[in-house]
Amino acid sequence: MSRIGKRPVELPAGVTASVSGQTVEVKGPKGVHTFNATDDVTITLEDNIITVRPRGNSKRSLQQWGMSRTMVANMVTGVTTGFKKELELSGVGYRAQMQGNTLKLSLGYSHDVNFEVPEGVSITCPKQTEITIEGDDAQLVGQVAAKIRGWREPEPYKGKGIKYKGEYIFRKEGKKK
Repeated sequence: MSRIGKRPVELPAGVTASVSGQTVEVKGPKGVHTFNATDDVTITLEDNIITVRPRGNSKRSLQQWGMSRTMVANMVTGVTTGFKKELELSGVGYRAQMQGNTLKLSLGYSHDVNFEVPEGVSITCPKQTEITIEGDDAQLVGQVAAKIRGWREPEPYKGKGIKYKGEYIFRKEGKKK
């Protein structure tokens, strides 16, 4: 049995949901999200509580059970509080700044890296070495953060690169004579 799938999703005040077949639509103060579940699960809405149940005991239906519940919970969180990822730049000359709808990164390359901010995500740079990514879609916020981090992942010798705030970088010892 899925420990995640068993837990019901409660709708906070100000959030409404509708279930029609395999489609769940959640409306809240930050927007509207929809999710189409597979035929392996059954989704019900009763008294502002959304429950997800598997349709059988097959491996696929048990896998979809926990994933579908998590997707519904992420939609509820997204339309109420939203999601936020913070990145830190460490390295000599590593900087970030917003210019309109473009994030301009100086990462030690011979050129600056320009990143067009996608729809549904807002990026701010409170300091030159910090990037804050906010949005109401968990997958999109995480994908944008991973893409930005992918240009200069932290290296283990000096720790230079782009890392998530609070991320621990395992450090290696350098060469010895």
